[in-house]
Amino acid sequence: MKFGIDRLLADPELRKPLAGKRVALVAHPASLTEDLVHSLDALAACPDIRVTSAFGPQHGLKGDKQDNMVETVDEIDPVYGIPVFSLYGEVRRPTGQMMSTADVFLFDLQDLGCRIYTFVTTLLYLLEAAAEQGKAVWVLDRPNPAGRPIEGTTLLPGQESFVGAGPMPMRHGLTLGEMGAWFVDHFKLDVDYHVIAMEGWQPESGPGFGWPDSRLWINPSPNAANLNMARAYAGTVMLEGTTLSEGRGTTRPLEVLFGAPDVDAKAVLAEMRRFAPQWLAGCAIRECWFEPTFHKHAKTLCNGLMIHAEGRFYDHHAFRPWRIQALAFKAIRTLQPDYPIWRDFPYEYEFDRLAIDVINGGPALREWVDDPSAKPGDFDALAAADETHWAGEIEPFLLYP
Repeated sequence: MKFGIDRLLADPELRKPLAGKRVALVAHPASLTEDLVHSLDALAACPDIRVTSAFGPQHGLKGDKQDNMVETVDEIDPVYGIPVFSLYGEVRRPTGQMMSTADVFLFDLQDLGCRIYTFVTTLLYLLEAAAEQGKAVWVLDRPNPAGRPIEGTTLLPGQESFVGAGPMPMRHGLTLGEMGAWFVDHFKLDVDYHVIAMEGWQPESGPGFGWPDSRLWINPSPNAANLNMARAYAGTVMLEGTTLSEGRGTTRPLEVLFGAPDVDAKAVLAEMRRFAPQWLAGCAIRECWFEPTFHKHAKTLCNGLMIHAEGRFYDHHAFRPWRIQALAFKAIRTLQPDYPIWRDFPYEYEFDRLAIDVINGGPALREWVDDPSAKPGDFDALAAADETHWAGEIEPFLLYP
């Protein structure tokens, strides 16, 4: 199969509209060709493409920034002498001056298929700026490694943020090329938008179910180390809004349902199995121990649960990471009613709302966890209607049926 960047480089006809145009590239470390050449280098070597600027999203063009709200500065590329602008520094929306450096903006970011992964919002902000400035945006499409499954409640009006670009569920089931088309339609953007679609992507075929065996996994951000993380992320990312460790500072970040020095993980798993065993399908969960070298509970032994959505344990259509993570919170709340699960701190430049509510696009998940009378069916009812509605809404934009 071929990703969008590979098709663009291989087909002169696809490149013809770029003739005589100034071209910008939005990229990060996973923006690689099938031969592992970075897209910036590959495009710069293409004789009929003139690259005049580059942009890096959260974590930077080089992917060197570890955590949320760790910003990247603008710089001049030492090889090509072009400006490299940060879309996670002094600004998150591209300015008019940034947009003036090119006519066509090639967007070549690897996503994780989750609303909170900020590359989704960066795409929306670029489309909005391009509409204002009369520029063109081309998405060089890449797989959604989480595949087509949809999960989560819809982000509520007024809950928009850098981790919540619009009314979509947590696990959205789209590629960024498809998402861009939905953005253009939903927000009524008058923008010159194109997708260089993939060739041969099969999101419903195993064993990758979204991620092709023919391509290596390269971290799109420092803590996105493998396919297991990408599959689990729509659940485990919620740990960022809690006092519980998400495994940052270990070799398997965002592949644990929690870690803490004062929680009995074995008891939590038993309670999860008692309360909603049907939500645990599609993966394996095991007790683990770890000591983070940095971040939450640094240099402290933590007991936790590791999630394995991989190998013979993985069932693509049964696996529901958002519900599994909510269930872990619910089990902790049941066993330790006064445990301070929710972390109150500035999260992605939101200072007035709890981080867990910012992450979920509203308070519903937190309120369900904290309500001692709430049952699994109540939570399913919260999400099911939204999931069904979203599936119908995005159907016209699917490029890979």
